[in-house]
Amino acid sequence: MVGGKAIGGPSTSLCLAQRSGVSSVTVNPPFYQVSCCGPDPCTCCCHCRWSPLTESPCSRLFYICLHIGASAVCCLLLSRTVVERVWGKAHGIQMPSGVCAHLFGNSHCPVLSGSGAVYRICAGTATFHLVQAVLLVHLHSPTSLRAQLHNSFWLLKMLFLLGFCAVAFCVPDEHLFPAWHYIGVCGGFTFILLQLVLITAFAHSWNKNWQTGAAQDCRWFLAMLLATLGFYSMAAVAAVLLFRHYTHPAGCLLNKMLLSLHLCFCGLLSFLSITPCIHLKQPRSGLLQASIISCYIMYLTFSALSSRPPETVILQGQNHTLCLPGLSKMEPQTPDTSLAVLSAGIMYACVLFACNEASYLAEVFGPLWIVKVYSYEFQKPSLCFCCPETVEPEEGQRGGDARPADQDTSPAPPVQAQQLSYSYSAFHFVFFLASLYVMVTLTNWFSYEGAELEKTFTKGSWATFWVKVASCWACVLLYLGLLLAPLCWSPIQDPKPPIFRQHCHRINTAG
Repeated sequence: MVGGKAIGGPSTSLCLAQRSGVSSVTVNPPFYQVSCCGPDPCTCCCHCRWSPLTESPCSRLFYICLHIGASAVCCLLLSRTVVERVWGKAHGIQMPSGVCAHLFGNSHCPVLSGSGAVYRICAGTATFHLVQAVLLVHLHSPTSLRAQLHNSFWLLKMLFLLGFCAVAFCVPDEHLFPAWHYIGVCGGFTFILLQLVLITAFAHSWNKNWQTGAAQDCRWFLAMLLATLGFYSMAAVAAVLLFRHYTHPAGCLLNKMLLSLHLCFCGLLSFLSITPCIHLKQPRSGLLQASIISCYIMYLTFSALSSRPPETVILQGQNHTLCLPGLSKMEPQTPDTSLAVLSAGIMYACVLFACNEASYLAEVFGPLWIVKVYSYEFQKPSLCFCCPETVEPEEGQRGGDARPADQDTSPAPPVQAQQLSYSYSAFHFVFFLASLYVMVTLTNWFSYEGAELEKTFTKGSWATFWVKVASCWACVLLYLGLLLAPLCWSPIQDPKPPIFRQHCHRINTAG
């Protein structure tokens, strides 16, 4: 965030002295400030080594690392192989008898591994982010006292996170699973819908951005053409690989029907994107956004097919496992862990993208960003695929931040120094939903009893399969709605549209 660092202090002076090479300046900051244990933002190391990074991107990176670490711990405790080899416990890690008797008396103690551990760790991380999301509502200035809650006090926040997780382990299974399971399913579905909105908004904005340039310069048209061909090529290659590895002449009828249906969806969306009736209401509609959505549909199809249980049929007097990637069509097929790792990696990359992009759009467009992002019009083309960095608030918006007219000629408007680069509250709320989504994904959604990491990503479950199929169909319906909705009414032209400023220096830590 450019110009947003207005907090001075010993740690800031230390970095400035180191970068300027002034050896006569002696700065002795307190230990709690340098070690990120106090109220000063933990940006000294970022500024000294990577000067473009400021406190907001550094804080975002730290929260992402915390979420990755919590998810990794969940995977380790859910893996039966890790539990058996590290702890030597075939039936899970048991709570010490003394602690169990003190907390639960003679009742059954919770197991410290398996799906129960995943539920408890994710409950702690979700509560951690939800509390911060509530405390940071309606925060607009990075220099306010509440902003320090997001950018500082890292040791204290780590202790709170560990405390929330510890409290969750003290809740008996009969009280935790029924309620938290429904909360997790609702939060997981909400996060899936949020991901679909972000993907469609990403494709919509990218297409409108480069269509603006294509109307002015043929080089932008060539770039848009190459990008469209690239996405369609990836979707076609993915379809061929899915037909080759996830179908079999002797079975897999459901896979064949699903692949054929989703290819028809891709063709239908591409055809509608270039029809004259759509172009009459949406002149910027084109094949680029349809190609991006087609790629995402193929990814969701791959994720669904890799999550379904295999089929077993008798071929030539032998049992054969079908509908999974194998070495040969005539040999028994075995689960391929590399594809499971690939699917899990892409899924988590989409999670981080959603957490980063939703918080950014919420700050740029406000609480109704889900609607406003689709109506945004680019004034000039840029290599930024999504949206502009800042939106000038209209008159009367954020009453205390409206600047007078005579400030337009100042070289450095102070309003830019007081704006957040992303919404802190939305950032934590999306991470709250992401924690619930990771929880239900690792534990097979509705069949969480006896869930194991090895079965989740290799053997799959029907609950996970149909959830991912439903998310693919929801993506198709959402994009169809974006194409067909303008046909039902005429958009009202705003006589004085807001002014947008484009900046391409935003750092996207979600990849």
